[in-house]
Amino acid sequence: MVSSRALCWITAATLSFCAVGQTAVLVEPPPGDPLELVTGQIEPASTAAMRQSAVEFLGRAQANYALATAGQAYRLSVTFTVNSGGKTQYDGVWWMDQTFDPRYGLRWTAESEGGYTITEISANGQRYSDGTPGYIPLRLHEARAALFDPIPSAGYAAHAGIRTSTATFHGNEVTCVLIAGTHSASASAPARRWDESEDCIDPQSGLLMVHSQVPGRYFAYDYTNAPQFAGHVFPSSITVTEGGKTVSRISVDRLEPLPAADPSLFVPTPQMLEGGEAPALAGAQKFSRVLSMDPSAGAATARFVCVFGLLTASGELVEAHSLQPSDPYSAAAVAAALQIHFPRPKLPGQIVPQPQQHFVFVIEKFVPSNQS
Repeated sequence: MVSSRALCWITAATLSFCAVGQTAVLVEPPPGDPLELVTGQIEPASTAAMRQSAVEFLGRAQANYALATAGQAYRLSVTFTVNSGGKTQYDGVWWMDQTFDPRYGLRWTAESEGGYTITEISANGQRYSDGTPGYIPLRLHEARAALFDPIPSAGYAAHAGIRTSTATFHGNEVTCVLIAGTHSASASAPARRWDESEDCIDPQSGLLMVHSQVPGRYFAYDYTNAPQFAGHVFPSSITVTEGGKTVSRISVDRLEPLPAADPSLFVPTPQMLEGGEAPALAGAQKFSRVLSMDPSAGAATARFVCVFGLLTASGELVEAHSLQPSDPYSAAAVAAALQIHFPRPKLPGQIVPQPQQHFVFVIEKFVPSNQS
């Protein structure tokens, strides 16, 4: 039996976290994982100079994925294969193509062997789409996030709790930056906290090697025969793992410059115009709460489970699943997360929330009901 003891929600436009009640101190380290690289000493960024250095370090890595900043037209082709074991929609092979021209805008298409299709156009400050009705599936949203926006923004990092550590990945030293939305307890935690994101970057090349928004979920980047475009070194492949299992393999098949794109590609169809503004693929948000568990279960200490899902533009949590599937409270955590009412976030000055969908991470701490 579980019941809610405390709850907190953050409406920031990017990765965020809030801790209340007992969730304010998370000292139990996350479970081990081959891609959990931070296992040694962690140093807090305790001075303004250290914080600025870490933010700039992240910014340089982030800029590598911002292909549009080159100001040149390009075409990108990607294939990825999903094997979630039915925990998310549309397992199997996916194909995605993207064309960008700074004069006209962005157009991307995707389809899966399971029958999902989408065409989206972003032009003149508007976003239009057509294809399979409903939300954009989690694994497609995930692939785009891994390719174009894997690192927390510099603006967010500048106001977050920051710690750094050195580690080894494939025999090479990397610098890992841990970021939490709150400063409390971050400096003294001996291991990665449950609320910290983790980005491990090669300090020589500045390339991102491993990204993890929460413990239990990791992107591993490979740059073997990496495609290059206008000074950007793009990964040749990305492996996504959850709970130690590979759930998606993303391969970049082609990234090439275009002399000029066909302008007609960026003209919305009548069906697109009739459908109105398409939802934006927004950043991730973290949510934490304390749940009580029956003391007769024999548990003497708190347990942590992180539920990962997608919040649609209509406010529905879909494709939710546990990132610690072997934990005895995994099923209870997912069931509890599905009962949450998620408010629709609004940007400053907005009267009506912008239609968007985004990832949600619900970090649930289970404590015996006789503990206060």
